Amino acid sequence: MEVKYVPTTCPYCGTGCGFNLVVKDKKVIGVAPWNRNPINEGKLCPKGNYAWEFVNAPDRLTKPLIRKNGKLEPASWDEAYKLIASKLKGFKPEEVGFFSSARISNEENYLVAKFARAVVKTPHIDHCARLCHASTVAGLAAVFGSGAMTNSIGDIAESKCIFVIGSNTFEQHPLIARNMMIAQKNGAKLIVADPRVTPTAKQADLYMPFYSGTDVQIFNGMMHQIIKNGWENKDFIKNRTKDYDKLKEVVMKEAYNLENTAKISGIPAEKIAQAAEWFAKSGASCVCYSMGITQHTTGVDNVKSIANLQMITGNLGRPGTGVNALRGQNNVQGACDMGCLPNVYSGYQQVINPDMQKKMKDAWGVSEIAEGKVGYTITDMINVAADKPGTLKCLYIVGENPMLSDPDLHHVKKAFDNLDFVIVQDIFPTETTAVADVVLPGSCYAEKDGTQSNTERRVQKWRKAQDAPGEAKYDWQIICDLAKAMGYEKQFAFKNAEEIFNEIAKVTPSYGGMNYARLEKAEALQWPCPTADHPGSAVLHKEKFGTPDGLGILSAIEFKYPAEVPDKDYPLILTTGRCLWQFHTGSMTRRSGNLEREAPTGWVEICPEDAKALGIINGEKVKAVTRRGEIPITAKVTKDIKKGMAFIPFHFAECAANILTNNALDPIAKIPEYKACAVRIEKIKEA
Repeated sequence: MEVKYVPTTCPYCGTGCGFNLVVKDKKVIGVAPWNRNPINEGKLCPKGNYAWEFVNAPDRLTKPLIRKNGKLEPASWDEAYKLIASKLKGFKPEEVGFFSSARISNEENYLVAKFARAVVKTPHIDHCARLCHASTVAGLAAVFGSGAMTNSIGDIAESKCIFVIGSNTFEQHPLIARNMMIAQKNGAKLIVADPRVTPTAKQADLYMPFYSGTDVQIFNGMMHQIIKNGWENKDFIKNRTKDYDKLKEVVMKEAYNLENTAKISGIPAEKIAQAAEWFAKSGASCVCYSMGITQHTTGVDNVKSIANLQMITGNLGRPGTGVNALRGQNNVQGACDMGCLPNVYSGYQQVINPDMQKKMKDAWGVSEIAEGKVGYTITDMINVAADKPGTLKCLYIVGENPMLSDPDLHHVKKAFDNLDFVIVQDIFPTETTAVADVVLPGSCYAEKDGTQSNTERRVQKWRKAQDAPGEAKYDWQIICDLAKAMGYEKQFAFKNAEEIFNEIAKVTPSYGGMNYARLEKAEALQWPCPTADHPGSAVLHKEKFGTPDGLGILSAIEFKYPAEVPDKDYPLILTTGRCLWQFHTGSMTRRSGNLEREAPTGWVEICPEDAKALGIINGEKVKAVTRRGEIPITAKVTKDIKKGMAFIPFHFAECAANILTNNALDPIAKIPEYKACAVRIEKIKEA
């Protein structure tokens, strides 16, 4: 009985840890350390340790399914391909939308985008970055010329002051948090702002409890203090930025003094003052954030405000500094890089640029593509399907579960009810496959070769450890087969993932110097890596920014409240998030016995004072109610949440937080406001 070890990259969060899959009798049976991996050095969080458990779960999808007489029935691949091809040919291009996936490889995301634009000729392609870090992509691209994390994970250990806001890093990115602990051990200060006393907050040298949705007020308040005390980096402002006077005019208003900032944010004034001083004077300060910053109607404003703080203190372009957007899913960075966004081709090449259109037509060997206009975002597609029936008629969804992950789930269901045809490509039955007309069985990370790009722009390899179950296929193979069924055999004549990657490198400048041989030898490369002799880029913006004139753009931003604020009917602010043991909609972690046992269902956190006023005791079943719906859920009464706040993890279908969340969108990024809406918690009356 042969046992072998196959090095690969974790399928969960955006950290991109490496490990060995243990394979016995051609089946994955465990995980073992891969000690030389540059990110995690063999260490793993619980999800990584048990990332093998879902691979051979008994309910894996193994055959195509077609809905007949209202039921999904097994079908042949040929039957499924013919049905999909005939349906796609019957719709106008603009009537079809594609959801690509942060869970499939770069190669597969690239092909989904190519298939949408070159075969179906629709501009409507997006993926779940719209729901997590669209604000980062839009905000940082506007001010720095690049929408990605500026520094490397290892850099955080070199920081002298780390400001964590909108991220529970110790639970959501534990191996990134390890670098924070190394920095602290070396004397760095850790500042954590969060409505909850999370495991991350418990490690802080300075904890700042605040009301969700007041981030811009906090940043402006800190900058007010910094400028008032002369702690700004005058040389960096003068030589590397523009529009400082506009920024200063706003942040120096009395509205952003300590007293007003304390009143609006809920943070004691002395803590804001201390944070501003530590941050401005450390010599190397970084900001680490995640969805607590981005998932707001002011998400882009929040991201630009972080960029403002870093520019006025000169904390960019060096190790230990930077704007560190911590990506939520394993390949959400790669899906963006591959052009699974409605406004760009791979490498963020603009779809409205005629030169880029010609380049992609020539590269793809087609005379016509979806060109000249930006397509719908995911949130647009759901809204159009729900509110303008007949405009969008078909969705092709790869590896996503919008029937649990998207906000205001009653509205999402209405959207799906209005569609004529839904195709879902996935590895498990989900809430979304349940409403599909065709279900296609794909393969998971352990069953294919490919690459993924982590939060720090590091491109790493997946290596096949076992075959997919039953008749399931590589996701790239499914796309190629469908393209051939649509008459595009020559353009999708790929024999393996490496051939796809070679095409990516040809058309994507930031990946231009990469190939499988280099990735194998170096074990990873960080983009931009434009040429074969380029070492990759650990730190962005060392000498200049990616803007046309090389200067960072300071933004004058006024604070705005969330779209929905508490009132007498809904007196608390609801925020949502993850827990250590579960991931996203649970389709993988809830099939892992070791993880599911630790967090088998959801809960709502409220503070003892709020619970007492409502007559609610810890462990009691209650009702959480917003203007969009209600869910039954267990109350967790804890001192670890700010008065006036409530928190629900969003993993659990039986108490789905996204029945409650608000579909109000950031006007630029079109990201929903998951992190702040008005809620009430009720006792359940006995019958």
